[in-house]
Amino acid sequence: MKQNGKRLYEKINERLLLICGLISIIAVLGITIFIFMEGIPAIKQIGLKQFLLGEDWQPTGGRFGLFPMIIGSIYVTLGAVLIGVPIGLFTAIFISELASKKVSNFYRRLVELLAGIPSVVYGFFGLTTIVPAIDMIFGGGGNSLLAASIILGIMILPTVISISEASIKSLPIELKEGSFALGVSRINTIFKVLIPSAKSGILASIVLAIGRAMGETMAVILVSGNTPLVPKALEERVRTLTANIALEMGYAYGLHQEALFATGVILFLFIMILNLLLMGFNKKEGISK
Repeated sequence: MKQNGKRLYEKINERLLLICGLISIIAVLGITIFIFMEGIPAIKQIGLKQFLLGEDWQPTGGRFGLFPMIIGSIYVTLGAVLIGVPIGLFTAIFISELASKKVSNFYRRLVELLAGIPSVVYGFFGLTTIVPAIDMIFGGGGNSLLAASIILGIMILPTVISISEASIKSLPIELKEGSFALGVSRINTIFKVLIPSAKSGILASIVLAIGRAMGETMAVILVSGNTPLVPKALEERVRTLTANIALEMGYAYGLHQEALFATGVILFLFIMILNLLLMGFNKKEGISK
């Protein structure tokens, strides 16, 4: 009787886990299908080439060129990665390999706190500190590509630090001990043994950070200036794909609304391509090993 109760309990848990997994899959598929159904007709009507490469975004005049926003998103994300990834990776190395247990725990709490701060707070921080500093140095008001890159660079730190640290900590202790036994210094062991061995996890953290930076909206709206033009300098204003959707969806209708959904399709494809590249890289690494 007791054994039958355990089996029933296990079956119920298995069914619950299966249902939860199916709900997640259905949610992803539902969102994907909805975005594509709403966005594809606009791309067909506007024309893929005009939509992607057109530099004029004037919904009232029927012109929907997304190129400035695509370039803006790429520039802002690239700037965030250049700022956030090195800082995040070096912090993860310090926490996992160099700091004492007490200091490591303190840093982890700070990283968790950083991850829990709402994006609008980051935006207000950038608007009141970073934007005036950039205005003082470069002029032009301070709302710029540089301000957005700095804010997003700070925002992706928790992702890079947490996943990179977990990847380094999960490595077999024999790697480190073997390196020390050969007389290799601690710093060389970290950069020539541990980091190469953990590169798949570190790359995953970078891809997730890119996804976070490319998908951020509120903080970017507050500091970027939101001008739909291709920026030619760091101090110039910029508009991203997500900001374009958030700023105009409230009053858009007809083809304009469909074009904003199509913008979501382009953003979705960017993230999908990044994930596919990561999967291909990890598969290649697994085969080479």
